[in-house]
Amino acid sequence: MSKWVKSSLLILVFASFAGCTPEVLTDNSLTAVRNDLGAADGRRLCVSTTGMIGNLVETVGGEDVHSVTLMGAGVDPHLFKPTRDDVVLVRQANALFYNGLHLEGRMGAVFNHLPPSQLKLVIGEWVWEQHGRSDGDSLHAEDPHIWMDVSLWAEAPLEIARTLAILQPENKTVLLGRGEKLRKQLLALDEYGQKLIKTIPENQRVLITSHDAFQYFGKRYNIEVRGVQGMSTESEAGLATISELVNMIVDREIPTIFVESSVSSNTMRALVEGCAARGKQIQLGGPLYADALGPSGTYEGTYIGMMDHNFRVITAGLGGTVTDKRFAP
Repeated sequence: MSKWVKSSLLILVFASFAGCTPEVLTDNSLTAVRNDLGAADGRRLCVSTTGMIGNLVETVGGEDVHSVTLMGAGVDPHLFKPTRDDVVLVRQANALFYNGLHLEGRMGAVFNHLPPSQLKLVIGEWVWEQHGRSDGDSLHAEDPHIWMDVSLWAEAPLEIARTLAILQPENKTVLLGRGEKLRKQLLALDEYGQKLIKTIPENQRVLITSHDAFQYFGKRYNIEVRGVQGMSTESEAGLATISELVNMIVDREIPTIFVESSVSSNTMRALVEGCAARGKQIQLGGPLYADALGPSGTYEGTYIGMMDHNFRVITAGLGGTVTDKRFAP
């Protein structure tokens, strides 16, 4: 959304009422914003940083909250620079939901200066505290990409529901019901993903992507994962890493490597060229959705759609079996 629309949105929020705002920041129609505000009286402003979080908040909260997501499709959270309007939205939120674990690195200063009384859920850190610490050395607090393991992310909806119930205790039963329904859908998606990945021939079960965002995915779905860049997209891909990956692709006859929707494809194209120089033609597959959902209003613009897309594209690209049907919860 343009800065003008964001500013207009804020003016409308503050002039009309406290605690209500339009939905995800992707609508360019100021008329639609005004109309929505007029119908939103009584709802609370819930701000999420990423789409992976915001979509869950929106689903669990339903019509009882007004959900705003700061980072839209194709936005890299590692590099995201909050505007003044973003900071105002965060500070005015009735409830704030963010990942933590240094994912929103450049927003750290904003989070550190929020009042202790503000209702907030650091959902990535919460999931890690509940499950990562009990899993030995296989889950690491420095890796923020927990949502790539759907079985872990399935724990988030109920905690989101509990947080929203603090704002609206009269709706607690309804909120918890929505959270439980979404939790069951995500567990079914997790099972679906495992079945798809298992159809990939074992020698080709290697996922090479733009940056190291799929370690949780690899552990859960039993696929070897290599990222050209490090855990954060701020890290650079070294020549030694590219050379090593070219050797792996050629030696193991890996048919496809994958670009990501929010990361430049330049390093992945360098891998394709390096393999070609060795006489090996490989496909550049994707894009996969790692740090951001797909475009707003599309199936891939939901968390379920994002992961369904990833499961299907990875499976097809590496020689597995995929049907024409999408995941049906």
